[in-house]
Amino acid sequence: MESIAADDIVRVRLDTLIQLHRSASQLPLKSKRIHSRLSGNYISTFKGRGMEFDEARPYQPGDDIRSIDWRVTARTGKTHTKLYREERERPVLLWVDLRPAMFFASQGVFKAVLAAKAAALFAWSSSQHSDRIGGLVFSEEQHIELRPQRGKAATLHFLKQLAGHTAWDKEEVAHTKNQSANHALHRLRNVTRPGSLIFLISDFRDFDKKTESNLAQLAKNNDLVMLFISDPLEQQLPPAGYYKITDGDKELTINTYNQDMRKQYEQRFVKHQQDLKDLCNKLGIFYIHLSTHKPLIESLQCGLNLRSST
Repeated sequence: MESIAADDIVRVRLDTLIQLHRSASQLPLKSKRIHSRLSGNYISTFKGRGMEFDEARPYQPGDDIRSIDWRVTARTGKTHTKLYREERERPVLLWVDLRPAMFFASQGVFKAVLAAKAAALFAWSSSQHSDRIGGLVFSEEQHIELRPQRGKAATLHFLKQLAGHTAWDKEEVAHTKNQSANHALHRLRNVTRPGSLIFLISDFRDFDKKTESNLAQLAKNNDLVMLFISDPLEQQLPPAGYYKITDGDKELTINTYNQDMRKQYEQRFVKHQQDLKDLCNKLGIFYIHLSTHKPLIESLQCGLNLRSST
């Protein structure tokens, strides 16, 4: 069982994220070992590390014409082709959603805390495999963008930015609810190099056709893993009765006696989750579902097919 300090329920401490380095070895990010189960099928392994431009040489019969270096060809007057080499370190990008809807839970920890801990585990695991760590941590008010860097210092810097994000300390007013995630995805596209491994960690609310377009562009030349985070109360209403809920400021009473309302509520969640699965299947994205009340490491191991699902 994972121990949870009191202040790691509604917000996460930097010390907690740092201590997760001990558990990261349980999530080896070796491309040939990781598969994801989706709708009963297994999709292909990670595409592999990125390719880095090495040099240009004169074109030879049989070379791929798509690799012609047109700049060198124009400068020299002779056709040249680009040569690439496999990058030693793979860029790993962590896209972490800290919008207001992520600061909720009826059981376990806030979705935002679960997202931060998952990001930290993948950051440490990537660092242990000498990959470069970067990412984008965002809310509706602040976007922190970090280009991939290698080494323990880069991992610690990412964790410091994650734990120190302003979303943990103040309420944020939703001015651009539908644009925030898409804007963050667009910015992610700008810092992503082909061959990157990208973890998208969110409850994926307010996603639309523009979101699908951004994901499709990212998925063309990169490996994407979608970690869908939810709370049990989002899946199913509690037993029939009257319940008071609060955000710390306002209080609301909900009536769960209405059976039609209960059914519609559950169907909305099922549809949302199925839409995400269908999108992942369409674009070749790995899909993993994390719930606030389930052990994080075990859920990730099952989702990555590193252990048998129970």
